[in-house]
Amino acid sequence: MSVRRATIADVAREAGVSPSTASVVFSGKAAVSDATRQRVLDAATSLGYTGPDPRAASLRRGRSGIVGVVFEEHLGTAFLDPVKTLMMDGLADGVAPIDAGLLLLKEDPLADPSQAGGATLTTAPIDAAVLIGCSGRLAESLETLGARGIPVVVIEGDAGPGIPRVHLDNREAQRHAASHVRSLGHEQVAIVALPARAGWSAGWLDAEADIDIDVTRERLAGAHEVYPDAPVYSAAGSFIDEGLAAGRVIFADPANRPTAVIAQSDLLAAGVIRAAEEAGLDVPGDVSVTGFDGITVDGLEGYTLTTLVQPATEKGRAAGRAVAAMIEGQDAATVHFTCEFREGNTTGPAPSTPVRPVDSPPTP
Repeated sequence: MSVRRATIADVAREAGVSPSTASVVFSGKAAVSDATRQRVLDAATSLGYTGPDPRAASLRRGRSGIVGVVFEEHLGTAFLDPVKTLMMDGLADGVAPIDAGLLLLKEDPLADPSQAGGATLTTAPIDAAVLIGCSGRLAESLETLGARGIPVVVIEGDAGPGIPRVHLDNREAQRHAASHVRSLGHEQVAIVALPARAGWSAGWLDAEADIDIDVTRERLAGAHEVYPDAPVYSAAGSFIDEGLAAGRVIFADPANRPTAVIAQSDLLAAGVIRAAEEAGLDVPGDVSVTGFDGITVDGLEGYTLTTLVQPATEKGRAAGRAVAAMIEGQDAATVHFTCEFREGNTTGPAPSTPVRPVDSPPTP
């Protein structure tokens, strides 16, 4: 024989208060006296009542209270990047006023659905979605969400007309850093880029290669406005080890080294600096290095990285506010953020000793 689960009405009766008063003790949406709150909590404990069932609340509101967050990379590596951690902090703040939580999703439209495990962008019970980047691989899923009327916001990507974006001036900011390097007299420059596409293996990037990731493409375009012939080594991710590996390749030939490296993230820049030190090069005496993000990087004692400082937390918060507004039936506009250039001690004048130009990588 099953035992009936206590209800909020039972708790109210036991505490000698109205059901609405008992309800606000658990919801926290209105003030009650400390004595009343304690009577309600004591009554709930004696009856074994653990609070309202969130599933019932979802049914009453017609909402799940869940905002899906989609990364086009492995979730195990996404949170090794401090920028994404800061964005998620801001995103959680942005959706908090509507009592929504975040559900992390790894969308893979190319996978066999019969073999896929876990919730996806189109199967999870979400009220809205925030995409961290948006390539063509998500087009079919976005059509499904649009048909269902589920709001979508994209952080640094383009999901098409009518979908609000949280945009960073990646191209303009990277051009600014490249112009700074040019002003110091550097002519032999190499670029260490973020991945060109999902699942990318590190290596030289051919000039005609397709770049699916918007951030990589925009930052590369900005650098190439100043250095159109600079060779590009595309890393497999934004990690110090990836920057170290890229730097080892770039500095391998003593007779064919750049005097400056433009890295598309601070973590990559930190790895490049380590590779330069391994090669016996002084930073910035022999080689200048720039980054992008403006984060604190462990292991760079003695260096203040020349970089572009981006408002990562504010980007996430803006995306959260946008989806919150859309869930409430309001309009949400695209938001533009600007990076701040910060000159550190990792860039300096180009060496006076002539260095052979960096050869363009061979076509694969």
